[in-house]
Amino acid sequence: MAEAERIIGTPDIPGAEGTEGDGVAERSGSPAEEPASGRGRRKIMVLVVVAVVAYLIDLVSKMIVVAKLEHHEPIELIGDWLQLSAIRNAGAAFGIGEAYTIIFTCIAATVIVVISRLARKLYSLPWAIALGLLLGGALGNLTDRIFRAPGTFQGAVVDFIAPAHFAVFNLADSAICCGGVLIVILSFRGLDPDGTVHKD
Repeated sequence: MAEAERIIGTPDIPGAEGTEGDGVAERSGSPAEEPASGRGRRKIMVLVVVAVVAYLIDLVSKMIVVAKLEHHEPIELIGDWLQLSAIRNAGAAFGIGEAYTIIFTCIAATVIVVISRLARKLYSLPWAIALGLLLGGALGNLTDRIFRAPGTFQGAVVDFIAPAHFAVFNLADSAICCGGVLIVILSFRGLDPDGTVHKD
């Protein structure tokens, strides 16, 4: 957890501008326009809203799937190319590593704790959206692992989106992947969670 904060964490004093060390860092926007604490609270609120929306959409979709689709024939959306087919997945996203359910449960819980701790250093809207997607997706699948059979922290995740020639997944997996891709893009562009931009 400490290593994750070191990699993507930022200084606790967000109001500072200029350079730090050998790299060049530039904060977008003027600190005089709005207090740093106000900007931080707004970005945290965005993170929370995105996470809650992603979590609720995933939760409701799984409830519908379990009630209406489980133990029934798959529903064809685009012929054989895209179907809705309910399965229970004891592994990670896209059915990977089904023998390590408890490990993936611990990883999801750790991700949630790390994101919660990083939120106090968050001053970037794109990062708030990305972390919100990660948080909502992790909470969605963690809920399954805690409350679904066969037991607490060993529950199987409900998956139902079944593209042809690809693993079956759910909306939580989609949120996690979208958040991860956005983080990679932001990192390549040099944008840090605190809003600073590193230029070559």
